[in-house]
Amino acid sequence: MTIPPKILGVGELAERAGVAVSALHFYEAKGLIHSVRTGGNQRRYPRSVLRRLAVIKVAQRVGLPLAEIARALDALPSGRTPTVTDWRRLSAAWKQELEERIKTLTQLRDQLDGCIGCGCLSLKACPLRNADDGLAQQGAGPHFK
Repeated sequence: MTIPPKILGVGELAERAGVAVSALHFYEAKGLIHSVRTGGNQRRYPRSVLRRLAVIKVAQRVGLPLAEIARALDALPSGRTPTVTDWRRLSAAWKQELEERIKTLTQLRDQLDGCIGCGCLSLKACPLRNADDGLAQQGAGPHFK
Protein backbone atom coordinates (compact mmCIF):
# COMPACT_ATOMS: atom_id res chain seq x y z
CA MET A 1 0.00 0.00 0.00
CA THR A 2 1.38 3.43 -0.99
CA ILE A 3 1.06 6.20 1.58
CA PRO A 4 0.05 9.47 -0.07
CA PRO A 5 2.37 12.44 0.54
CA LYS A 6 1.40 14.76 3.38
CA ILE A 7 -0.64 17.72 2.21
CA LEU A 8 0.00 21.08 3.89
CA GLY A 9 -2.42 23.92 4.49
CA VAL A 10 -1.37 27.42 3.53
CA GLY A 11 -0.61 28.46 7.12
CA GLU A 12 1.42 25.35 7.86
CA LEU A 13 3.36 25.72 4.61
CA ALA A 14 4.08 29.39 5.31
CA GLU A 15 5.36 28.54 8.80
CA ARG A 16 7.51 25.63 7.63
CA ALA A 17 8.98 27.62 4.72
CA GLY A 18 9.52 30.81 6.71
CA VAL A 19 7.49 33.00 4.35
CA ALA A 20 4.30 34.99 4.67
CA VAL A 21 1.01 33.55 3.48
CA SER A 22 0.79 36.50 1.09
CA ALA A 23 4.13 35.41 -0.44
CA LEU A 24 2.68 31.95 -1.10
CA HIS A 25 -0.32 33.51 -2.82
CA PHE A 26 2.01 35.73 -4.88
CA TYR A 27 4.24 32.80 -5.89
CA GLU A 28 1.18 30.79 -6.85
CA ALA A 29 -0.22 33.66 -8.92
CA LYS A 30 3.14 33.83 -10.74
CA GLY A 31 3.08 30.06 -11.39
CA LEU A 32 6.09 29.28 -9.20
CA ILE A 33 4.15 26.91 -6.95
CA HIS A 34 0.83 25.11 -7.31
CA SER A 35 -1.91 24.05 -4.92
CA VAL A 36 -5.03 21.99 -5.06
CA ARG A 37 -8.33 23.22 -3.64
CA THR A 38 -10.53 21.43 -1.17
CA GLY A 39 -14.31 21.29 -1.46
CA GLY A 40 -14.35 24.39 0.77
CA ASN A 41 -11.95 26.17 -1.65
CA GLN A 42 -9.00 26.03 0.74
CA ARG A 43 -5.49 25.73 -0.70
CA ARG A 44 -3.52 22.55 -0.04
CA TYR A 45 0.10 22.01 -1.05
CA PRO A 46 2.16 18.84 -1.41
CA ARG A 47 5.28 18.69 0.79
CA SER A 48 7.43 18.91 -2.35
CA VAL A 49 6.51 22.62 -2.53
CA LEU A 50 8.81 23.17 0.47
CA ARG A 51 11.82 22.34 -1.73
CA ARG A 52 10.61 24.69 -4.47
CA LEU A 53 10.20 27.47 -1.92
CA ALA A 54 13.72 26.90 -0.63
CA VAL A 55 15.06 27.23 -4.19
CA ILE A 56 12.99 30.38 -4.78
CA LYS A 57 14.30 32.00 -1.60
CA VAL A 58 17.94 31.17 -2.39
CA ALA A 59 17.60 32.33 -6.00
CA GLN A 60 16.05 35.62 -4.88
CA ARG A 61 18.82 36.08 -2.31
CA VAL A 62 21.46 35.91 -5.05
CA GLY A 63 19.50 38.40 -7.15
CA LEU A 64 17.87 36.23 -9.79
CA PRO A 65 14.66 37.79 -11.13
CA LEU A 66 11.39 35.92 -10.60
CA ALA A 67 10.95 35.43 -14.36
CA GLU A 68 14.28 33.55 -14.49
CA ILE A 69 13.33 31.51 -11.42
CA ALA A 70 9.99 30.63 -13.02
CA ARG A 71 11.67 29.47 -16.26
CA ALA A 72 14.01 27.23 -14.30
CA LEU A 73 11.24 25.76 -12.17
CA ASP A 74 9.13 25.14 -15.30
CA ALA A 75 11.90 22.83 -16.53
CA LEU A 76 11.44 20.58 -13.50
CA PRO A 77 9.15 17.55 -13.82
CA SER A 78 5.54 18.23 -12.91
CA GLY A 79 4.34 14.68 -12.30
CA ARG A 80 6.89 13.73 -9.66
CA THR A 81 9.12 15.14 -6.96
CA PRO A 82 12.36 16.42 -8.57
CA THR A 83 15.41 14.24 -8.04
CA VAL A 84 18.94 15.30 -7.08
CA THR A 85 19.81 15.16 -10.79
CA ASP A 86 16.92 17.51 -11.61
CA TRP A 87 18.10 20.02 -8.99
CA ARG A 88 21.71 19.80 -10.20
CA ARG A 89 20.62 20.55 -13.76
CA LEU A 90 18.67 23.57 -12.53
CA SER A 91 21.60 24.94 -10.54
CA ALA A 92 24.04 24.37 -13.41
CA ALA A 93 21.89 26.57 -15.63
CA TRP A 94 22.27 29.43 -13.15
CA LYS A 95 25.98 29.00 -12.58
CA GLN A 96 27.16 30.97 -15.65
CA GLU A 97 24.80 33.86 -14.93
CA LEU A 98 26.02 34.03 -11.35
CA GLU A 99 29.66 33.95 -12.49
CA GLU A 100 28.96 36.95 -14.76
CA ARG A 101 27.29 38.82 -11.89
CA ILE A 102 30.25 38.12 -9.61
CA LYS A 103 32.65 39.37 -12.29
CA THR A 104 30.65 42.58 -12.79
CA LEU A 105 30.30 43.23 -9.06
CA THR A 106 34.01 42.59 -8.49
CA GLN A 107 34.87 45.05 -11.25
CA LEU A 108 32.49 47.62 -9.79
CA ARG A 109 33.94 47.15 -6.29
CA ASP A 110 37.49 47.50 -7.56
CA GLN A 111 36.79 50.63 -9.64
CA LEU A 112 34.19 52.33 -7.45
CA ASP A 113 36.58 54.66 -5.61
CA GLY A 114 37.97 55.99 -8.89
CA CYS A 115 34.50 56.31 -10.37
CA ILE A 116 33.11 58.34 -7.49
CA GLY A 117 36.21 60.52 -7.38
CA CYS A 118 36.74 61.01 -11.11
CA GLY A 119 34.02 63.63 -11.52
CA CYS A 120 33.61 62.96 -15.25
CA LEU A 121 29.84 62.49 -14.96
CA SER A 122 29.97 60.99 -18.45
CA LEU A 123 28.23 57.77 -19.30
CA LYS A 124 29.80 58.01 -22.75
CA ALA A 125 33.32 57.77 -21.36
CA CYS A 126 32.69 55.71 -18.21
CA PRO A 127 34.67 52.45 -18.30
CA LEU A 128 32.14 50.79 -15.98
CA ARG A 129 28.90 51.72 -17.76
CA ASN A 130 30.14 52.05 -21.35
CA ALA A 131 33.34 50.08 -21.84
CA ASP A 132 35.06 50.91 -25.14
CA ASP A 133 32.16 53.26 -26.02
CA GLY A 134 30.02 50.27 -27.03
CA LEU A 135 26.85 52.32 -26.69
CA ALA A 136 27.79 54.50 -29.66
CA GLN A 137 26.77 51.59 -31.90
CA GLN A 138 23.22 51.75 -30.50
CA GLY A 139 22.65 55.28 -31.77
CA ALA A 140 21.83 58.53 -30.05
CA GLY A 141 19.79 58.83 -26.87
CA PRO A 142 19.70 57.17 -23.46
CA HIS A 143 20.36 53.44 -23.22
CA PHE A 144 20.19 52.77 -19.48
CA LYS A 145 17.11 51.82 -17.47
